[in-house]
Amino acid sequence: MKCIVGLGNPGKKYSVTRHNIGFMVVDELLQRHSFDLNKTKFNGKYALEHIGTQKVLFLQPQTYMNLSGESIRPLMDYYDVATEDVVVVYDDLDLPTGKIRLRQKGGPGGHNGIKSTISHLGTKEFKRIRIGVGRPDTPQPVIDYVLGSFPKEEAGDVQNSIEKAADAFEAWLEKPFLEVMNEFNQ
Repeated sequence: MKCIVGLGNPGKKYSVTRHNIGFMVVDELLQRHSFDLNKTKFNGKYALEHIGTQKVLFLQPQTYMNLSGESIRPLMDYYDVATEDVVVVYDDLDLPTGKIRLRQKGGPGGHNGIKSTISHLGTKEFKRIRIGVGRPDTPQPVIDYVLGSFPKEEAGDVQNSIEKAADAFEAWLEKPFLEVMNEFNQ
């Protein structure tokens, strides 16, 4: 079984913010395959479905970003999902809007959702798809920036990055993550 975790914050207030781009990728995959997040457990909305022959667990933690690991770990334990079969998708200030970057492991890079995930999984060795949201070009607190919406002129780049991240996840269902990294980290 493979698991994709999209990080974000629950509620309509946050639905189209930069911080919720992980949720947007999970939503893209669900829409492509006509699935719904039809289950709730461990403070998360999730679905357990098949893409081809692969069983896939889709998760959107409902704990708010800073506590994401509190939802991820118990669901992994409940379904006996190995850490090497999990990919976490989240926003990254250090990548320009529209870019994605896949990694097999790493530190939190200042991202509180990843800090929580590392803390609850007890390891930094889980796969990630980082999606660029850029940095603010005006002085403002980072929290205000990531909880803000994308400007209209970035809509095409944002949608492209969401689709590329979903494509990368689907590619991982067919081949090793290292091959997928080499393909998508261009």
